[in-house]
Amino acid sequence: MKFPEKTVADLNIGEKGIINTFKDPVMSLKLLEMGCLPGTEVTLDFIAPLGCPVGIRVAGYHLSLRKREAATIVLKPNQA
Repeated sequence: MKFPEKTVADLNIGEKGIINTFKDPVMSLKLLEMGCLPGTEVTLDFIAPLGCPVGIRVAGYHLSLRKREAATIVLKPNQA
């Protein structure tokens, strides 16, 4: 049974996930340079009032991303 992909843009405030892969190869290079490496835990810290940007905590620092950028970061499925 295949579950739908969950991205950073799908997280609720305070929710965590583990980065699995990226949807956009061009954007992935920029995200990798900013510390968004596969296997790294990411936490959604805030969502701006109009929904963009979103703030995440990754690799020990805070990073603000556009919602469309956050939607390119695919998380690992829950291991429940």
